[in-house]
Amino acid sequence: MRVFFTILVCKLLRFVGKLIGKGSSLPGQVALKLCPDILSRVKLPQYIIAVTGSNGKTSTVEMIAHILMSNGKTVAWNKEGSNQIEGVTTLVLNSATLGGKVKCDILLIESDERFAKYTFRYIKPTHYVITNLYRDQLTRNGHPEWVYNAIADSIHDGTRLILNADDPLVSRFGIGKKDVIWFGADKLSSDTAELESVYNDGAYCPVCKAPMTYSTFHYNHIGHFRCTKCDYKRQDTAYTITSVDLDKGEMEIDGKHRISLALKSLYNIYNILSAYTVARIVGIDGDKIAADMNNYVLKNGRVITFKLGKRRGTMLTSKHENSISYDQSIRVASAYKDGCDVVFIVDAVSRKYFTSDVSWLWDIDFEMLNNPNIRQIVLAGRYVNDLSVRFSYTDIPDEKIKRFESIDEAAQYLDSDRGEYIYVITCFSDKGKFLGKVEVD
Repeated sequence: MRVFFTILVCKLLRFVGKLIGKGSSLPGQVALKLCPDILSRVKLPQYIIAVTGSNGKTSTVEMIAHILMSNGKTVAWNKEGSNQIEGVTTLVLNSATLGGKVKCDILLIESDERFAKYTFRYIKPTHYVITNLYRDQLTRNGHPEWVYNAIADSIHDGTRLILNADDPLVSRFGIGKKDVIWFGADKLSSDTAELESVYNDGAYCPVCKAPMTYSTFHYNHIGHFRCTKCDYKRQDTAYTITSVDLDKGEMEIDGKHRISLALKSLYNIYNILSAYTVARIVGIDGDKIAADMNNYVLKNGRVITFKLGKRRGTMLTSKHENSISYDQSIRVASAYKDGCDVVFIVDAVSRKYFTSDVSWLWDIDFEMLNNPNIRQIVLAGRYVNDLSVRFSYTDIPDEKIKRFESIDEAAQYLDSDRGEYIYVITCFSDKGKFLGKVEVD
């Protein structure tokens, strides 16, 4: 009766929440108060696939769900992105019968990297995807190795790990594990022999702390690494990006499956590869996966096209205070060969902790914007002066930069007869402040 009552209350609260437009965490929070171990009392499906990591969780989970459902699988997944234990509890109980049986072929869970150990105390994933570990929101996540330790506490015996072989910190989860599935990229035409990031999180071996060497860099510290002292190195991959042409917007997986890219980004191809890997493990043919992913446009609001007067543009929503996320957005804009304007909006920082810490701006490689594809740069928001100081340490000519504390004034300035495409790069908290001034496609 306790299980029945808890599930009923959760379903009722979720129903009411949808009517009034509230979030998906409260029903799970109440359910956990009523029955703290409710997640261990429900009957789960054969496949329980979890996804965590610093970046790309929401996009990867959406793509996995899209592929699986396109191929006839029933999937329960936290599409609203509520990825801590309360949100996951809401997902599980609202996907269950009142008797406690989850009604789907696959339970697909996006989990916050810091709080995965709490979610997976009661639910043991059959497969666990770890996408990457980057420096991220200093006030919340500290150092990537601290996040590594938090995720390590969420891994249990019997769970099959699906790991990014090109990330040295993620690869460490595979040490001593017999049944790891590795995904990654071969040497690509866009690779560099030397690190081009403004910092190096792959400088030292995460196992023995000796210096590491790379034979190729894909981006930042993601690449083919080897420790100079111990035997720690990049593993051979079961599922592999074999070529990428970002100019054409194409990638190839396993030497035969070509996928056209809606978003021409190295960041995006890893999300696609993660989704491809999971779908293959579930038993879906590679050709079908490629067909499902051709020009797939994410529905999660990370990439939004818009119209401003006579001009068109794309908003690239970067994760809060995550320098690599911003770097990848800058790469997309910098590669736009027809010429574009780039807008940076920083109006809210550390939305939970209210520290106003802007040190992360110094980890972003703004120097990539110093190329002829970028016609003008617009800085906007409450922290426009901090952005301006950061840009003063680049070689970008000051006459290319416009500054507005008011987002309204920035939008008015951009609403002109100029024909250049617009890329807006900002975070989740600030995107609505600009989108309210434009016509969203």
